[in-house]
Amino acid sequence: MLFNSVSFLIFFPVVVLIFFIIPKRVKYIWLLVASYYFYMNWNPKYALLMLASTLITWLTGLRISILKSGECDTQIRQKLLLVVCFVVNLTILGFFKYFDFFLMNLNAVIGKFGLEMVQKPFDLVLPVGISFYTFQALGYIIDVYKEKVSAEKNVLKYALFVSFFPQLVAGPIERTENLLNQIKEISSKKLLDYTRITNGLVYMLYGFFLKMVISDRAAILVDNVFDSWFLYGGVELLVAAMGFALQIYCDFSSYSIIAIGAAQVMGFTLMENFEAPYFASSVKEFWRRWHISLSTWFRDYVYIPLGGNRRGKWRKNINLMLTFLLSGLWHGANWTFVVWGGIHGAYQIIGEAIHPIKNRIYPQIGIRLDSISYKLGQIITTFILTDIAWVFFRAENVSDAVGYLYNIIARWNPWAIWDRTLYGIGLSNYEWNILLFSLLLLFVVDLIRYFKKIRLDVFLSSQGALFKGIMIVLMVLMIVVYGQYGGGYDARQFIYFQF
Repeated sequence: MLFNSVSFLIFFPVVVLIFFIIPKRVKYIWLLVASYYFYMNWNPKYALLMLASTLITWLTGLRISILKSGECDTQIRQKLLLVVCFVVNLTILGFFKYFDFFLMNLNAVIGKFGLEMVQKPFDLVLPVGISFYTFQALGYIIDVYKEKVSAEKNVLKYALFVSFFPQLVAGPIERTENLLNQIKEISSKKLLDYTRITNGLVYMLYGFFLKMVISDRAAILVDNVFDSWFLYGGVELLVAAMGFALQIYCDFSSYSIIAIGAAQVMGFTLMENFEAPYFASSVKEFWRRWHISLSTWFRDYVYIPLGGNRRGKWRKNINLMLTFLLSGLWHGANWTFVVWGGIHGAYQIIGEAIHPIKNRIYPQIGIRLDSISYKLGQIITTFILTDIAWVFFRAENVSDAVGYLYNIIARWNPWAIWDRTLYGIGLSNYEWNILLFSLLLLFVVDLIRYFKKIRLDVFLSSQGALFKGIMIVLMVLMIVVYGQYGGGYDARQFIYFQF
């Protein structure tokens, strides 16, 4: 079930209404049922995989907790249980997500030696959200093992933690101490709070605006150019590359925003996943603002356990690169994602290496590090660097990505900037005007987020009722009139559903 579908517009109000009127002691059960129904709308049998992951991690958590309470030294048993739980869950994830990728690469290698393929790819359907709920469940096990949280004894409450429908399919990847604790406290919460509910609905509305008005509109020109990149000149390729950077930001952040808003309506607070990432002045800062739930997950459960920065400069660089390569592979079974992760790892390593050099040389040549112009230059440079990496993320293969970037320079056609060439890549003059106006609104909202450190719904609540009403009506009209709809008003899938 997609957030931007008619089904969800019926499903969500019904779930919320029943949630508010039923007794507090059974609210979590109702949300669990609703969450599994939400997930089973894609493929009912794949709900069994989520259930299996839930039961495995829940039982493992309980057993580790029992061993920790014993008098004898059971550290080896605890580690063994942790390893077995990880292996089982990652095997399930790896089989569905990476097995065909492994077979294709293995067959390609042995084919060079004139041997026949080992096994034809199975063409497995990737279970929606498997990477997200698997990482959330594994994070719980690590937290129990490290005694950051107590093992949850109620299997239904834990099952809701893994399957909570607003953030189930594409995050944010929640931490145990945040979401599970809130689930356990449902019976003591004040749920009917007018300000909280209206703010949540306004935030959801903004998410729909980002998805249906900006992301899905930008996708038209992005798909046209990337699917036939070899036919276009440098300007069109550059515009499409920047368009994809904006498309994926609006698409992914919109899902998180709708999820956060929906949870807020029901009294739950999910972690923020995006903090105006394209205002970052370095790639390192970009990753503190982009997909925060995943980047912090890899930091806490991969980078730091590998040794972090505690074992010298070279080991730190290796740990950084391994973390980003794994992050790239997490995104999908394609070398483009691995290269994308490797590029960001290289950015971070090079950035840290040249940082002290810049601080020493720039002042000597008259560049003020505290000036607005320098800060703006850093933001623009960071956007360019991340956009180069996005080309690999979007391309079908590494060769296409390299050819795409090469053609931006080799086929540079500056006349396309002022003639009508850009109107031939999917969007008319009218559609371009809608997109540019919508991007202006996005820029203003992110500017407020960057300087004021507050979300749009909170900002609007601090304004007068008239201004707030005008902005809400504007967003509704933009969505209804200018939202992108498929044939028969079919909803366009979110990009991160494939991960």
